[in-house]
Amino acid sequence: MHRILVLVFLLSVIGTKAQQECVLGVGGTDDETIAEVFQLNDEQKQNLRNWSAELKVRNEILSNQAEFLLKQHEESSPEVLMTISKEYKTIMDSMKQNVRMMDKRLLSIFNPKQYNFYVKLCDQLTLRPIYINRSVDEK
Repeated sequence: MHRILVLVFLLSVIGTKAQQECVLGVGGTDDETIAEVFQLNDEQKQNLRNWSAELKVRNEILSNQAEFLLKQHEESSPEVLMTISKEYKTIMDSMKQNVRMMDKRLLSIFNPKQYNFYVKLCDQLTLRPIYINRSVDEK
């Protein structure tokens, strides 16, 4: 029960939009919680580990770009900083899209019972579930 509450909390904290998307947070600190709450089978757990590792690599590259951008313009004029802030936001948006992509991958391999449970949790939190079109394969 504690793990479910932690996952519910994580699902509710991420994002700040009016009808925000219900993200799992693959690649975050609670992959084990995701595996336990949704009762992932061994193949799903292996995919979760692989996608978490992929996400870390993708976002580490973006994080390094953002850090370099900030260091490069530490003493820049306000006008330059406004331009830089747009580039920085683009990098942060890319990181969020990476998280969403990995969540979507995991959701796409959920069985109907797991996916329905996810939708039910999202509904309880008044969050918008990520829709998965099961007739389309990402590959």
